[in-house]
Amino acid sequence: MTIGMNELKIPFLPDTVFNDAITELNGIFLNYNPVSLGYEPWPLPGDKPVVGFVMAYGDDAIYLKFNVKEKYFRAEYTKPNDPVYKDSCVEFFIGFDNDDTYYNFEFNGLGTPYAAYGSPGKRELLDVSLIKDIKISAANHTVQDDDLPFSWELTLAIPFNLFYRHSITTLKDKVCQANFYKCGDELPEPHFFCWNNVTTPKPNFHQPEYFGKLIFE
Repeated sequence: MTIGMNELKIPFLPDTVFNDAITELNGIFLNYNPVSLGYEPWPLPGDKPVVGFVMAYGDDAIYLKFNVKEKYFRAEYTKPNDPVYKDSCVEFFIGFDNDDTYYNFEFNGLGTPYAAYGSPGKRELLDVSLIKDIKISAANHTVQDDDLPFSWELTLAIPFNLFYRHSITTLKDKVCQANFYKCGDELPEPHFFCWNNVTTPKPNFHQPEYFGKLIFE
């Protein structure tokens, strides 16, 4: 773990279960202040996106919402486990064992998912039958005469069964390692942003030693 590691307390939503309509989460999340992806470990030229997220959990799922404003919007990939990191993309990595194994969930602005598990350099894709259990709501619009004209949001409900290498029945009082990212490798102006800072010289999100800490209340 790195010095100066970010910590985030994750609230429990007792009245929200995975089978509820995901659109209800959007209303619930209005009561929470978004957390910014404030670090740009590998600065590149161009206008910087503005990215925030809100996270909570329930009896059977993790709930997550990203809000993004950026200069360019790319959403070419439509099939699960397509390389969505090349598009306008947000990512959530989480580990449960305090080691170098973790799950990575990546989504473009259409909500196309990519998911894998393992350690750096030794990843296995999650089966599409599992990935389809993620509930996803995506929306985007443009604002003319704005330096960041493309606004999009993504609301996610990730059920515990996606963490297929772990038998998770509750996250209450658990402390996990995680990071949140924004990228767009094939945008006209690529960028890399994160919640917990990374200090290595080359772009690489798959570095669990730079994860922050999630405390599930």
